[in-house]
Amino acid sequence: MSLIDLIKDKYKTISIVGMAKNTGKTVTMNHILFETFEKGLTAGVTSTGRDGENLDIVTETEKPRVFLEEGTIVATTTKVLPLEDAKVEILKVTDYRTPMGSIVIGRVKDRGYIQIAGPQRVNEIKEVSQIMLNFGADFVIIDGAIDRRSSAAPFISDGTILSTGAVLNRDMNRVIEETAHVVNLFNIPQIRDEKLFALSERIMREGKVCLIDKDYNTSYVNIKTALNSGNIIGDNIKESTEYIVIPGSLSKNTIEEMLINTRKYKDVKIIIKDGTKVFISPKDWLRFIHYGVKIEVMYKINLLAITANPYSPKGYYFDPEKFLYKLKKYIKDIPIYDLVLRGD
Repeated sequence: MSLIDLIKDKYKTISIVGMAKNTGKTVTMNHILFETFEKGLTAGVTSTGRDGENLDIVTETEKPRVFLEEGTIVATTTKVLPLEDAKVEILKVTDYRTPMGSIVIGRVKDRGYIQIAGPQRVNEIKEVSQIMLNFGADFVIIDGAIDRRSSAAPFISDGTILSTGAVLNRDMNRVIEETAHVVNLFNIPQIRDEKLFALSERIMREGKVCLIDKDYNTSYVNIKTALNSGNIIGDNIKESTEYIVIPGSLSKNTIEEMLINTRKYKDVKIIIKDGTKVFISPKDWLRFIHYGVKIEVMYKINLLAITANPYSPKGYYFDPEKFLYKLKKYIKDIPIYDLVLRGD
């Protein structure tokens, strides 16, 4: 099944997120855009960072450019729009501003290369995506910024494509380990209890760490953030506590500090917003799961596919066949594509 077949008629907003720079996000986006044009569909395109420049401004390495066919709808900024050769008809100038100018919505009138620099705030990304849908896009592709997987969050996009590659590490096994780890985070179980979900949603809006018991009684912890406060959270846990709601990020130190004080309360579950909020290494994650740490999310990320790039701009590469084979061996039930080697 092609990538466009995974998307069309099923999802309205798709995010493409990378494990790091140079994992193949732009190649993935260009591939989907080409398939979209071949199917006679219209895509909308935007970015949470900047994409499409021929030289990476951080690493100073060459990178693929974004090519848009006639009819494609794009959200970019006033400063980068004139930098490439695609001709774009402006449909709307928004009130959203970035360091690279105001966000504008346009339709490509003459196919060509283009740079994309879109909004960065969650509400702006959602609003801009909806504007492009209103102008006739069948679906919208959101290009995620460097190592920011927040665009994968379900309240931003309906589905996510993850790009991984050799640039992560010279050791193929380490790349596979890190990729499988992100897949595991995206697949953290979602809350099923409707009353607990509504309660957690309210707590998340308030932005405070809170304990919930079996009768849904709440007890807020007097801290500004869970970071470096795991020992305080642990001190507040009682035998009746069943859930700990953490509105922000979940780190290794927070869990370790909690474990020191709460080993006997192994049935307590940690609730976070989604898998992008976890900042824990693969080995520490497996260690915590072994210890019996239980985590649930309010919103589970819908991972549609993985694209694999066996080449690194640092001058080394993996055997493409072997890399694809090993990824598929350790990551089940998710379609994995090498878009250069072959379709899948």
